[in-house]
Amino acid sequence: MYDLIIIGGGPTGINCAIEASKCGLNYLVLEKGVLVNSLYNFPINMTFFSTAGKLEIADIPFIAHGDKPTRREALEYYRRLCEAFKLKINTYETVLSMTATDEGFYEIKTTKDTYLTHSVVAATGFYDTPRELNVPGEELPKVKHFYDDAHPYVGKKVLVIGAANSACDVALETYYKGADVTMAIRKDVIYSRVKYWIRPNIENRIKEGSIKAFFNTHVKSIHQDKVVLETSEGLLTIENDFVLAMTGYKPDYPLLKSLQLPFSQDEKQIPLHDTETLETPLPNVYIAGVLAAGLLTSKLFIENTRHHGTVIAENVKNKIAKTKTEYALS
Repeated sequence: MYDLIIIGGGPTGINCAIEASKCGLNYLVLEKGVLVNSLYNFPINMTFFSTAGKLEIADIPFIAHGDKPTRREALEYYRRLCEAFKLKINTYETVLSMTATDEGFYEIKTTKDTYLTHSVVAATGFYDTPRELNVPGEELPKVKHFYDDAHPYVGKKVLVIGAANSACDVALETYYKGADVTMAIRKDVIYSRVKYWIRPNIENRIKEGSIKAFFNTHVKSIHQDKVVLETSEGLLTIENDFVLAMTGYKPDYPLLKSLQLPFSQDEKQIPLHDTETLETPLPNVYIAGVLAAGLLTSKLFIENTRHHGTVIAENVKNKIAKTKTEYALS
């Protein structure tokens, strides 16, 4: 029997676990992959846009060698947090369902076990679930929704789909490593919020023709050795070895449905919750971190959701204390 089960072992899940520990709660973190699985799947050479100070948790300093930390430094920081606080985290354990019991608790079933808990917090983020293109050929091995490293694309014809930070980063890195890079961009310009140190570089490479770019363009279909683009001037077929679809990511809505967590049915698809307590319409079930923004994935980040863990842990602690008092009085 647990006081709190935390679904997701990323920075937010770790933060919730630390705060639960501080509040004396009996908690458990369930993570379907490795520790901070989303960060682990970031590009190998990635540098965060945020400074180290904005990523810190529980007032523990995040020491980085540069102004902005690297993926490797972040993995080490969160690993050391777990070690320092002796956090209880089960990795490689996927949550399958959540059912309310007649006694007012929740039964959590996973690929390995079944747990009973007073409260639950979903802190699953969104990076693990890409926004798919939904075009023929997307299932081919040449199509990647997660970028790893530039080396596999040396000397290859690469199509990068998208025009935000990730797409521009990938286009530049693969180009500098010797790939023949083409970009397919839905709108008529590079995304306006691309970081200031990236935007001039990508625009200049496109202007000089080093990176080919097709604006107002969608991917029509993907084939083994080519890609068909739907441009403003009609269909265009180009030779292609790899497709890097940097089209963004979204929350794991199938998981939310399995947990019976409701979300808005508009284009934002925000999980329903009290913005003050973060509690959902399901009693004692909370959401935390970037998940609270639904499809508005550029609204919330690690740095502006760090208080979620404290809010939830205190709320659960107070509810359990109130229940115990009422039971004693009865």
